[in-house]
Amino acid sequence: MKSKLIAAAAGLLLTGVAGLTVAQVSPEDQIEYRKAGYSFMAWNMGKIKAQVVEGSVPYDQAQVAAAANAIAAIANSGMGALYGPGTEKSVGKEKTRVKAEFFAQKEEVAKVAIAFNQAANNLAKVAAGGDKAAIAQAFGEVGKSCKGCHDKFRMD
Repeated sequence: MKSKLIAAAAGLLLTGVAGLTVAQVSPEDQIEYRKAGYSFMAWNMGKIKAQVVEGSVPYDQAQVAAAANAIAAIANSGMGALYGPGTEKSVGKEKTRVKAEFFAQKEEVAKVAIAFNQAANNLAKVAAGGDKAAIAQAFGEVGKSCKGCHDKFRMD
């Protein structure tokens, strides 16, 4: 429990510090950058799914571990700072699907963010070991954490 509190505090601190840096990034660019981060994670999730879950691509442990590490790196990058003022709606050419509730329910957002970070970090740890069954389980947990945020805070 203590480690969860420390992780949450560190995450909020990093988000706050990152927020100072992002203050110079326009809302349109913030939306563009966060969409790029999520797209990159989705691409890496697809690589793991194809190799570990579906088996449609031959399993390559190094490639799966690299994909899991990429997902964890983005999860820990402070992307929360890309939800600054003015990004609650589409801006210029950048469309967003984030619901207004995301900006009003900070405690709930923190819960889903922490769950995602923990799941992503666990996936990277498990993928390093190479056990396909364990990777599939950890992959499912990442998917559940993604769905938890999408169901609450993403428009269709």
